[in-house]
Amino acid sequence: MRKSIASYLTLALTICILLYSSFSSDETIDLGKYSTEGLVLDYTVGLDANINDDDLALNDANELFAPYLGKSFVGFKEALAFKESGGDYFSVNTFGYLGKYQFGASTLKLIGIDNPAKFLKNPALQEKAFIANAARNKWILRRDIKNFVGKRINGVVVTESGILAAAHLAGPGSVKKYLRSYGLDNFTDGYGTTVQYYMKRFSGYDTSFVKPDRKAKAI
Repeated sequence: MRKSIASYLTLALTICILLYSSFSSDETIDLGKYSTEGLVLDYTVGLDANINDDDLALNDANELFAPYLGKSFVGFKEALAFKESGGDYFSVNTFGYLGKYQFGASTLKLIGIDNPAKFLKNPALQEKAFIANAARNKWILRRDIKNFVGKRINGVVVTESGILAAAHLAGPGSVKKYLRSYGLDNFTDGYGTTVQYYMKRFSGYDTSFVKPDRKAKAI
């Protein structure tokens, strides 16, 4: 029995040595004779069937999808921009409000922009203007954010993002009046949109990215 086992071990060792010798050769393999001709290399990967369609932005032509922004700050500003202008940097409404976020000339002056025409042609400046205006509004409304977030007014839970969205719509002064009157003073813009509506529509986003800044400027 012992001799049999020894024989098997010797045979196995011999095979291992032979295999190692064959694979450790310095011989270079010539890949020139290999070709991809006839192979289908242009293909796309389908979407996972388990992914919820509500979480994806689909492009029917290319079957591509964009990341779900959810309640992030980017999600907040893009949702607000879509409501304001459909996300169009070059939009001008019937009241003369400009760009992706629909700024008025007076608000632009407050954040350091004196040339509305140039502003309309500059998407990067429009993004800076949105951040600067939000920072300025957050500073003006800092006490109201502290005192009212979490409370319910007219059936709507007050959130910081709702306050900032409403301030973008109506200005921080109108938001103060709405909050301090517990919803009785509800500003309405020229298209019939109210502070309360923006409070509800844009509630619950993460706007911690915006830091309160009394002197915030886009330039």
